[in-house]
Amino acid sequence: MMNTSQINRVSKPTSCCLRVVLLLVCLFVALPSVMCQEEEEKDWGVVNVSVCNLRNEPEYNAGMATQALLGMPVKVLGQDDWLHVELPDGYQAWVHPLSVYRMSRRQLEAWNQRRQVVVGVLNDYVYSLPDVRSQHVGDVVASCRLALLGSSRGFWHVAYPDGRKGYLRKASATELNLFRQKASHSASAILSTARSFMGLPYMWGGTSTKGVDCSGFVSAVMLMHDLVIVRNASQQATVGEHIEIAPDFSNLQPGDLLFFGSKARGTTPARVFHVGFYMGGGRFIHSLGCVREGSFLPEDPLYDEEELHRLLWAQRVLHVVNRSQGLRTTAATPFYKSSLPK
Repeated sequence: MMNTSQINRVSKPTSCCLRVVLLLVCLFVALPSVMCQEEEEKDWGVVNVSVCNLRNEPEYNAGMATQALLGMPVKVLGQDDWLHVELPDGYQAWVHPLSVYRMSRRQLEAWNQRRQVVVGVLNDYVYSLPDVRSQHVGDVVASCRLALLGSSRGFWHVAYPDGRKGYLRKASATELNLFRQKASHSASAILSTARSFMGLPYMWGGTSTKGVDCSGFVSAVMLMHDLVIVRNASQQATVGEHIEIAPDFSNLQPGDLLFFGSKARGTTPARVFHVGFYMGGGRFIHSLGCVREGSFLPEDPLYDEEELHRLLWAQRVLHVVNRSQGLRTTAATPFYKSSLPK
């Protein structure tokens, strides 16, 4: 038999060995968890309100840069009190964190693979029950996207990025796959959508049916046809085929984008300040004060001499869809894919 001192001499090394083994086990258990946390870094997000205002700087009194819509994916580039984000069109700005539901890469890829509906009316509401008399969960505008859970009595059962649920009238939205199949890129369809914006107010930075600036009007109309175009007029002026406009406008086609600004003088190049759609017959539609039509023809009651004087050139864009990074369908835009860019 061993005495007490002999037992202690044996138990102490044994106890140390056990502690080392337990420590190693804990490390092996914790390591996958740490790796998961790194992989699950929430450097993406999805807009969680109908229309999200983005600013030039991370503060409320900064100028509005652009807007994003419910269901739109964003890349988080950095964070102060606000989020610095990039939108699917490549535009970067600042947004308050409460307007975006943060996600990891894996979570956004899963969101992009979910069944979704796309709003096709200028505005409507999501209701708490399949009944328009029930409480509003939130509002929606054209091109908002929500996850699709099912349907009930003429309503889509939908979910927000943050998990809130509600009901949206079927007449107001289309299943994403069907929407993509039916989205027309014809000039006549796009101009018909543009006319449906008539009277909407001009709003600097606006890209939604709550208000649009000139290039935001073009962007919002295009998105209703599943097209993502670069954000600013000066960027849009480089997409597609450049057209020097004939004096009688005979080389223009409906659907061409028209660009306005200051003409080139000497060594000073032309500067683009404004954009609109050419409608044919000397008429155009644009957002200035509100969305309205104008004409380049003096005999037309809608004649706009000021816009004629600052007309620069046109770009033919509808034939370059998915052939130019400046104009792509959402399915061809990296942020909407099931495999996100690094």
